[in-house]
Amino acid sequence: MSLPAFCATTGMLDAAATAARLPWSGLADEIAALLRDGSVAVPARSMLPLAHGGSLFVMPATDHSVAMIKLITLTPGNAGTGRASIQGDVLVFDCATGERRLVLDGPTVTARRTAAVSLLAARLLAPAPQGPLLIVGAGVQGRSHAEAFIQGLGVREVWVASRSSASALALAAQVQALGAQARVVADADAAAPHCPLIVTCTTARRVVLAAAPRPDAFVAAVGAFTPAMLELAPALCRHLAQQGQIVVDSPDAGHEAGDLLQAGLDVAAMPVLGDVVQGRWTAGSGPVLFKSCGWAGWDLAAARLAMRTAMHDA
Repeated sequence: MSLPAFCATTGMLDAAATAARLPWSGLADEIAALLRDGSVAVPARSMLPLAHGGSLFVMPATDHSVAMIKLITLTPGNAGTGRASIQGDVLVFDCATGERRLVLDGPTVTARRTAAVSLLAARLLAPAPQGPLLIVGAGVQGRSHAEAFIQGLGVREVWVASRSSASALALAAQVQALGAQARVVADADAAAPHCPLIVTCTTARRVVLAAAPRPDAFVAAVGAFTPAMLELAPALCRHLAQQGQIVVDSPDAGHEAGDLLQAGLDVAAMPVLGDVVQGRWTAGSGPVLFKSCGWAGWDLAAARLAMRTAMHDA
């Protein structure tokens, strides 16, 4: 079935226009709908190492009517230079005609779909979704998760821990602008017992959280997405596996979830978010760790929602 003719001319959307088409609650709902859609096909993503320590990611996905491919570069060396670490685009096509319909801003899609996946997981799995929320890492994902949890979950208090005090203060100001209380903390481990919601979203290759969380905690770990990366201490991951439960975002986490792999855990045997959405798995007692590595299906969900919001605006 061909998509509507309103977008016969490709829409090139900048960061602001892309964000406007991806509201938090709507995107979380679209991700849940995608996980129930049997027509979705998502091959493994390709990663090509680049000179100077960067990487090129190629991530395609399709359903019965929309095809998309995300092309982004990750350049850690850009940190502190004023250039973005993540750059690229998401191209959206009409399956029936083969026409390109939209070009979305890749970093915006990455930021919003990652936080929306965490939001959906928190809605389904968090024992105490009211917060307070502790965010470890005050970069793009820290800002996205703060906004998603405030606007989509109703969180009213956010604690921020970051290696950069300037970044932590900037995020705290943004939290306050969204109408929530903010507190900057120097030690994430010391703050963890006070916060039933925790998000780690750093690009660190060293441990940023080691303290055991509360029995009613929901922890979303999104920063480590290769086997060589980790944010959570191995002992913490093993504690969560023994005292609570661990859910991963997709089967690809079996070879990508550095936190869990370095803890010696059998990631392939863990439930995925789709199992929760489809009612095949329910959480028991104890803390919950949601480990997110990224998956092109989340980008496809964003592409589907952007197409519908563009139709509504036409």
